[in-house]
Amino acid sequence: MMHHFPIRVYYEDTDLAGIVYYANYLKFIERARSEWLRDMGIDQSALKRDAGLVFVVRRVEADYLAPARFDDLLTVQSRLHELGNARITMCQKVMRQDRVLFSAVVTLVCINDAGRPVRLPAELVRLMGDASPACN
Repeated sequence: MMHHFPIRVYYEDTDLAGIVYYANYLKFIERARSEWLRDMGIDQSALKRDAGLVFVVRRVEADYLAPARFDDLLTVQSRLHELGNARITMCQKVMRQDRVLFSAVVTLVCINDAGRPVRLPAELVRLMGDASPACN
């Protein structure tokens, strides 16, 4: 299942050259992952409050392919790539129309209040569905 999240590039997202500052792509994909979870019915605030569980980024592999500029309308495409016992791997792309500007493979880990990795809750695994075999 592919999730689509629209983002408009604002002046604050750009650098002196007028292109999106590289670190802001990480913010864009973070927002998209949060909305992906929300759209599946996963309430991250309730997960933390009720079970003491949160997701943290363990690893990001990113490719910057082309610049986005002020006022561009972008779409972040997100999909589940791999689901482990305590780990979620996502494939994410930032697109301007049909052109990929940025792509990333992001590994998230579910941790408890003590900061230790823990198994993903069964209901969460059920809601996430099937993983895709490749990131492309």
